[in-house]
Amino acid sequence: MTAAGKPTLFSRPLPIALFILVALVLDQAIKWAVDQYLPFEQAVHVMPMLALYRTHNYGVAFSMLSEMEGWFIVGMRLFVVAFVLWLWRRTPKDRFFAHLGYAMIIAGAIGNLIDRFLHGYVIDYVLFYTATWSFAVFNLADSFITLGAGAIVIDEILHARRVKAAKAQTGD
Repeated sequence: MTAAGKPTLFSRPLPIALFILVALVLDQAIKWAVDQYLPFEQAVHVMPMLALYRTHNYGVAFSMLSEMEGWFIVGMRLFVVAFVLWLWRRTPKDRFFAHLGYAMIIAGAIGNLIDRFLHGYVIDYVLFYTATWSFAVFNLADSFITLGAGAIVIDEILHARRVKAAKAQTGD
């Protein structure tokens, strides 16, 4: 909890909207550059274990559901955005990491949704690999979603600790 339970930055509509807008502009600018300048499905090695690798993802995270109809995936992403907005509104305003996480998930979901509308697929371009293994190719929007989920988990852990400490102080 923040001092005296004050609302956090991302519990207010304007800051969360600005964060999402900046994240979307950054995501789409990078995807545009990737689409213009990276060769398709050819690794451009940046450093050991990291390459830029432009590919098209017709599914959701890690190409799951790629055999599903495009409108099903669009509908599912719209549902996720609506659900996360609902969670954002219901979460107490002093829960910083939860609100940050919701903002990141919304930005990532909308970023990939824009790709789906513009291209019919999502542009992915980051590849982690070793000599015997490689991770799924992903993008900045996917990173926002993953980091946002992590922020929500951190918030839940911190909240549970605060509740436990408050109960210990009151003797409950």
